[in-house]
Amino acid sequence: MSGSFWDDRTVMVTGGSGFLGGHLVEELTARSDTVEVFIPRSDEYDLRERADIRRAFVDSGADTVLHLAATVGGIGANRKNPGRYFYDNAIMGIELLELARQFDVETFTILGTICSYPEHTPVPFDEDDLFDGYPEETNAPYGIAKKALLTQSKAYRKQYDFDSIYLMPVNLYGPRDDFDLETSHVIPAIIRKCVEARERGEDAITAWGTGEPTREFLYVEDAARGILDATERYDRSEPVNLGSGMEISIRDLVETIADLTGFEGDIEWDTSKPDGQPRRRLDTSRAKAYFDWEARTDFEDGLRETIEWYETHRDEIADD
Repeated sequence: MSGSFWDDRTVMVTGGSGFLGGHLVEELTARSDTVEVFIPRSDEYDLRERADIRRAFVDSGADTVLHLAATVGGIGANRKNPGRYFYDNAIMGIELLELARQFDVETFTILGTICSYPEHTPVPFDEDDLFDGYPEETNAPYGIAKKALLTQSKAYRKQYDFDSIYLMPVNLYGPRDDFDLETSHVIPAIIRKCVEARERGEDAITAWGTGEPTREFLYVEDAARGILDATERYDRSEPVNLGSGMEISIRDLVETIADLTGFEGDIEWDTSKPDGQPRRRLDTSRAKAYFDWEARTDFEDGLRETIEWYETHRDEIADD
């Protein structure tokens, strides 16, 4: 295919072997026959170490960076690892941006997080509200570490004319998600619980919190498309939300997954566990206006695809 933005580029995709990264690399190589993709895997390059990052740039010759790598998990993992989640995410991004500047990288895309928004942000979340308060406590170390990279991105554009953009995807879901109950987010966790309970003939599953908070979810393939569209067409410092614009309560979400997986038992709510941020829904008008992107995947269709993938691949991803 000719005329692609990506033709003859060498693209470093941090986190390229992960959930989102795998889908993004597939979309990237579909857009160009001549793009070269370099994935700095963690067993070869520790992206918390400047020497390893420098070696990654030398080894790859990358002119474009898509920074997806993150140390991340659900509410439980965030509560257990606040120091690690702050340090890993801050240091990776800070050092990558600085080394990319030194190596004259042409384009750098940073993936932030909606966990950076203040706990009580007006709904729908507008990018201009990002610094108007402190994030929800369980996500704050991760969210603040990521938000620091937006400040760095703006500072580097102002002082060095360095081309970097900052995107904030909402909670992702889809095939190849993380189904480990220790680290997974709500959708894969509930899918796994429902499928296993159905097969064992159990009469109930347990979900965290009250079920009252609301969340927005974005299908992973829509996110991958949005990241690449933004990298191609957007060149400003302002952060941009990537979301579906839908909002569903956790209670309704769990009931929907139970129905789609065929689990007919009860749902018991463990109210000793935290709910997290009360509401999440994004204003996605900036993405539409700046690079003509919007989500395409119907939520229940995406859930069906995710459930089907899990049921097909359960044995391959079973816990060690």
